[in-house]
Amino acid sequence: MQNDTPQTTLVLGGGPAGLTAGYLLGKSDRDVVVFEAEDQVGGLAKTVEIDGYRFDLGGHRFFTKVTEVDLLWHEILGDEFLRRPRMSRIYWNNRYLDYPLRGGDVIKKLGPIELARCMASYLRAAAKRDKVDESLEDWVTNRFGKRLYELFFKTYNEKVWGVPPSEIRAEWAAQRIKGLSFFSAARAAFFGNKGNKVKSLISEFNYPRYGPGQMWDAMTAAIAEQGGEVRLDAPVSRLELAGGRVVEVEAGGVSHTLPDAVISSLPLREVVEMVSPSAPQEVLDAARGLRYRDFLTVALVVDGKDLFPDNWIYIHEPGVRVGRIQNYRSWSPWMVPDPDKACVGLEYFCFAGDDLWTMDDAGLVALASEELEKLGLASKDKVERGFAIRVPKAYPIYDGDYAARVQVIRNWLDGIENLQQVGRNGLHRYNNSDHSMLTAMRAVDNLVAGAEHDIWAVNAESVYHETDVADEHPYRTAPETPEMQALAAARPE
Repeated sequence: MQNDTPQTTLVLGGGPAGLTAGYLLGKSDRDVVVFEAEDQVGGLAKTVEIDGYRFDLGGHRFFTKVTEVDLLWHEILGDEFLRRPRMSRIYWNNRYLDYPLRGGDVIKKLGPIELARCMASYLRAAAKRDKVDESLEDWVTNRFGKRLYELFFKTYNEKVWGVPPSEIRAEWAAQRIKGLSFFSAARAAFFGNKGNKVKSLISEFNYPRYGPGQMWDAMTAAIAEQGGEVRLDAPVSRLELAGGRVVEVEAGGVSHTLPDAVISSLPLREVVEMVSPSAPQEVLDAARGLRYRDFLTVALVVDGKDLFPDNWIYIHEPGVRVGRIQNYRSWSPWMVPDPDKACVGLEYFCFAGDDLWTMDDAGLVALASEELEKLGLASKDKVERGFAIRVPKAYPIYDGDYAARVQVIRNWLDGIENLQQVGRNGLHRYNNSDHSMLTAMRAVDNLVAGAEHDIWAVNAESVYHETDVADEHPYRTAPETPEMQALAAARPE
């Protein structure tokens, strides 16, 4: 057992939110210890390095509308930020289409026959009466026609969400078909924008020279310089409660007693499960009902020049399972050590426990190599080696019950006076790194300055969010994932 100083703050999780909290607490002369379960900081935004090759898991553009986050990024990295050009395209039928779609480019790439089919399909949809919008498939087909739906909407959404678009709610599609999106861009490209101005995507963004992991490594070093500590290989296994406070945290097999405060970016489900004495049954049930979409990257080293100049390309081909492919050199030349080799990351959306997730690394490398060849991007014989990296709980799932479940958990957490939840999984909200860091900033303000920020409102209120409309969830019926089935089977009667 270890007794920390009375003013020690324990931070659970060494991802962007946890490290931000640790760094800002150190700047405020607070004693702080950060616990990270893995042997590397960064969480979902870490950079994996193998034999000098660096892999960005998911692609992290450092662009934000939140000034204080941007200032913190530059405070930490300074001149190590590169200014990088933004380029992403859609890969379909051995062709690259501009993103967002441009009418002239689409017409040229589709060709006259396919374009005529799309226009005929659109006209049939426009003439149809008694349209019913129950699903994404209905919503898109009724507005763009069946042919455009099949070409540009069906396959990618199936890959991302793991269900057919007929099982994705129309309300979710309607909320996202606005402003600048693939959907609105497609409509503007083919049928005009009807006076609405489509905003331009950012043309440049900041990016650390050695990938996003450089940011988190620098932040870890700064915490140590301030007198704080980041402990790796220290998974949190128990939170002991007494008198409405966390009085003990067990991490890495060591107990830390009487913390002044605890800031946690651990997934809500895990926090609820590890509390002692046990949370009320309704809270346990709510936590066990939270779902996640998982993700894995297969990084391939390919002999020869880069396969494409984009940061990444979206794969709309139905004959392959890969959803997106990154070109790591386009993020930063320092990500790829050999100028005569290309390095790409094939990204697969999956559920923990499914056939992709449980496939061994050699099988995943073989699959990715075959799909690279099937797409016509490179012969699998050119692939020299590959690495599979799994990212659990990458995307908190919004289903019909998630908001109610999170509210039940939040009501219970509000009764623990020295515990604050932050970050993407800590709040079960699909935040990017900048908003995850902002939640940590607000938590530190609450602790150090006595502020009363509602952490749960960050990126939900209009001051942080682009709209004041609550997020719709995508699923008509929540998918029963292999992980959920395993949890149900293990649950005592």
